Amino acid sequence: MSLLVKGQAQGREIVSVTPQSANWRFVGFAAYRLAAAERIRFDTAEREVCIVVLRGVVSVQAGDHAWKEIGERQSVFDQSSPYAVYVPHSHAVTISAHGDAEIAVCSAPGHGGLGARLIEPGMAKRSVRGQGSNTRYVCDILPQTEPADHLLVVEVVTPGGHSSSYPPHKHDTDNLPQESFLEETYYHRLNPPQGFAFQRVYTDDRSLDESMAVENHDVVMVPRGYHPVVAPHGYDSYYLNVMAGPKREWHFKNDPAHEWMLQR
Repeated sequence: MSLLVKGQAQGREIVSVTPQSANWRFVGFAAYRLAAAERIRFDTAEREVCIVVLRGVVSVQAGDHAWKEIGERQSVFDQSSPYAVYVPHSHAVTISAHGDAEIAVCSAPGHGGLGARLIEPGMAKRSVRGQGSNTRYVCDILPQTEPADHLLVVEVVTPGGHSSSYPPHKHDTDNLPQESFLEETYYHRLNPPQGFAFQRVYTDDRSLDESMAVENHDVVMVPRGYHPVVAPHGYDSYYLNVMAGPKREWHFKNDPAHEWMLQR
């Protein structure tokens, strides 16, 4: 099975990954484009959800909670953090668009007693990671320091000509505190949109070794292994990461063959 899930250029559902389609246990992901006044309805059932307003303005109803006209970005490449909504299990959800909008629905198993809440842009920690041609810009939407059952959600912008998720790292072994086991999806966007980026997913023994050219709206599934990304010259890369596993901690291990560059 290929780890690359192609996004659709037209239609409401852009792309979807479920635990069943990915043949794993935890992470679910879907992205939607909505026209003005269009609505999406679903029930979270036995899963927790983080709705990320990638662009445009929407209203979200989650059980008895409602947030009206949230969202202010016109593009995921705007230099600002997104609005997001956390919804626990067993909630009916309605998302209504005010003009054209794009949303992501990130999910994982939910079991706790957390309440639904709005995650405002000012609550998301922004940081710069790496240096030189390894510089990228990170926004932690739902980090492990904020309450959730399993979900971790982060977005990253990588300038053209730079690498990201680099040096290659992995988080596929339950060996805390050195390393945690987390499934992961990458939802890719490119600017300009006709661009592409490269992502490789590989293990030490190369039993998994897949290299992909990813285009706008594609998803890469990372069940295990190292997973670096490279953005070619002229095309900025954005990706939204969703991670989840048995323990809600992000501890990774760098590929020893490439760790030398951190000592420079």
